[in-house]
Amino acid sequence: MGGKAGGRSEVGGKAADKHAVLVGHGMVGHRFVETLRSRDATDQWAVTVLCEEELPAYDRVGLSSYVGSWDHRELALAGNDYVGDDFVTVHTGVRATSIDRATRTVATSDGRSVHYDALVLATGSYPFVPPVPGHDLDGCFVYRTLGDLDGIRVRADSAGPGAVGVVVGGGLLGLEAANALSLMGMSPHVVEFAPRLMPMQVDDGGGALLARLVTDLGVTVHTGVGTSSITETDTGVRVELSDGGVIDAALVVFSAGVRPQDTLARAGGLDIGDRGGVLTDSGCATADPAVYAIGECAAVEGRCYGLVAPGYATAEIVADRLLGGDATFPGADMSTKLKLMGVDVASFGDALANSEGALEVVLSDAAKGTYAKLVVSDDAKTLLGGILVGDASAYATLRPLVGRELPGDPAALISPTGEKIGAAALPDDAQVCSCNAVDKGTICSAIAGGACDIASVKACTDAGTTCGGCLPTIKSLLAASGVVLSKALCEHFSHSRSELYEIVAATGVRTFSGLVAKYGRGAGCDICKPVVASILASTSSDHILDGEAASLQDTNDHFLANIQKNGTYSVVPRMPGGECTPEQLIVIGEVARDFGLYTKVTGGQRIDMFGARVEQLPAIWKRLVDAGMESGQAYGKSLRTVKSCVGSSWCRYGVQDSVGMAVDLEKRYRGLRSPHKIKFGVSGCARECAEARGKDVGVIATESGWNLYVGGNGGQSPVHARLLASGLDDDTLVQYIDRYLMFYVRTADRLQRTAPWVESLDGGLEHLKAVVCDDSLGIAGELEAAMERHVAGYRDEWKGVLDDEAKLARFVSFVNAPGHEDPTVMFDESGARKVPVLMGMPSVPSGR
Repeated sequence: MGGKAGGRSEVGGKAADKHAVLVGHGMVGHRFVETLRSRDATDQWAVTVLCEEELPAYDRVGLSSYVGSWDHRELALAGNDYVGDDFVTVHTGVRATSIDRATRTVATSDGRSVHYDALVLATGSYPFVPPVPGHDLDGCFVYRTLGDLDGIRVRADSAGPGAVGVVVGGGLLGLEAANALSLMGMSPHVVEFAPRLMPMQVDDGGGALLARLVTDLGVTVHTGVGTSSITETDTGVRVELSDGGVIDAALVVFSAGVRPQDTLARAGGLDIGDRGGVLTDSGCATADPAVYAIGECAAVEGRCYGLVAPGYATAEIVADRLLGGDATFPGADMSTKLKLMGVDVASFGDALANSEGALEVVLSDAAKGTYAKLVVSDDAKTLLGGILVGDASAYATLRPLVGRELPGDPAALISPTGEKIGAAALPDDAQVCSCNAVDKGTICSAIAGGACDIASVKACTDAGTTCGGCLPTIKSLLAASGVVLSKALCEHFSHSRSELYEIVAATGVRTFSGLVAKYGRGAGCDICKPVVASILASTSSDHILDGEAASLQDTNDHFLANIQKNGTYSVVPRMPGGECTPEQLIVIGEVARDFGLYTKVTGGQRIDMFGARVEQLPAIWKRLVDAGMESGQAYGKSLRTVKSCVGSSWCRYGVQDSVGMAVDLEKRYRGLRSPHKIKFGVSGCARECAEARGKDVGVIATESGWNLYVGGNGGQSPVHARLLASGLDDDTLVQYIDRYLMFYVRTADRLQRTAPWVESLDGGLEHLKAVVCDDSLGIAGELEAAMERHVAGYRDEWKGVLDDEAKLARFVSFVNAPGHEDPTVMFDESGARKVPVLMGMPSVPSGR
């Protein structure tokens, strides 16, 4: 990164005319830099960022997702290092200590003085810690940064599974903190001074249901009480409550709200709002025209806003002002939709019915665990606000109607049997994406301009790119605009892959010809034939080269080997968990030597042998199978490998037998045909040496059991797996993986990896959790039974070939001259490595 922290920035002969200093690099600060740089077409401004934390901008809203992975990269905001942008310089671990407005300089904690033409304060907020006696003991923490969570983790780990953790504060952040403690294996207690949880967002009815739902999830709730004192004990801390109750705990987390971080501004002589915060006008400028404030530290016209959406708005306003615009703060939508410990909670508009003459329409269903309230005008025609607990599916269409005339009876709008509002009924100026202030009209214009899927709409409008809560509405708008996304597999089948799977499973059709005759048309193609072949393989234990099925396979499956660039094939025996006996290693070496194969140890912990001619494959596999080895199925859309570290058997950090688990999992799921290849990783501790979070299924050992991660993969678009469940015993782990894999096999599209599949599910990861962990669809038994049939019916594919003369007959280069080798297969062995040579093309220099 280029740029000079002290003034005029010169890069490659170009110079920025002005220099902005940004103090703070949270989500809002990052949005400011992104917006300014994207709109600054002539590079007027260079930016220096002073980031007090050691890490650049990350997703603080998703803080609890850090628990389990303990990988800060997972929360890093895209582009937070501004690589390739020579007009942005970031200093991490550097704090602004003072402002000299007369000289327009900022002094920093590392001793430098940075000049500015514009100073943008994005210092955020700090946790409020009530002055409770004992609040500063070692066992007391706040919940604000990744560093805070690291400290809580150390204390929780030392206390052991099931230890009590007390959260002081039952608002949004308090419940997030309780969720984090639960994910760490602790037993959370939440202490809230108000008579209900989330007192700023929900009413008594919603709070009562919320308390019941989180109690069912293992949280002990104390409402209407305060914290009197905290004292140290031999095992942790003792928390005394105002009603005389006592909680013995391992730690206390204060999450009782935040205060704007305005210390730097106060010391610099800037005006402060009545309730704190750097006072600004509607353009986010302070009384000093060279100084601006954005995000939680800004008191815009006297009011601070604690949500990310209004923070983003202030960031974009200042970027616009620096480039000569006149943007002003439009007000803030303080609506919130969250999933707290698996419980949906939404609040929008005048949720607490503070408006004069407001009426409340309430539907509470204790049996189903749902609570819905609409606040309407005194004539019941205008929507003023609402609360949804337990089921917030109506939020996306109700929130944009705040302040507008209702399209029908308010009671019907929240009734399960009432008519639902469609996205098409929303007015064009209704805000669909509150995070990025995108209205329906903007989205519809993008669709009319050719944005015909979710990804295109996101790219054109930014809608759905932050919290994702508006994605269902965007899907509805796509449908309402006449965009029809074809589900057809190809021209021969109007069905999707998942529909064909259900047809095969339900009808018992076992041939492609029978399927296309009854449910398709034509003779099939290279798209539908392999798909149907995979479905047939995943719904039975028949050999994939039996009868008609052989003609359906692609080249790799046709010869049970991966074809290479010069027409030869690779041979990859399975090594479950990376284990291999000395005798098997000797056989591999002898085979490679005798057949002149190139050998390579792969990242999947097995040995690949390259350069086998098609007619050599049976002879090679005969020797491997006789040595007790089997196909590694490197050629198939199926389970490839289960990578493992050495685990507790050898490693001093290991807490579980990762090798044993990896071997068990690979043997259980070997041969499972699926929409795409599948890879596993099993790590014996949180140090993650098996790189499990880069896999479709990742298993990481903890002291309290296994953590299960899903939906990760490498490749062109790497995606880290996300936590599905934690603290699992061996049996539950396998049960959940059974359900997850069979649900994927059953519902994914053709050639869809698990990462995009999870994203494509309505509800994403939360829906998957409900299906796998809670059996929300009532199909868990069916999925488990399907997996048991696969396990019971597994047969090694290469052994099946060796035992069948008809199958062996296909392994020839020329069907009319079985004894002849293909003369076009050539190698260059002049260097350190044997490499394939393509006829008519120069060889690649070896040993490079």
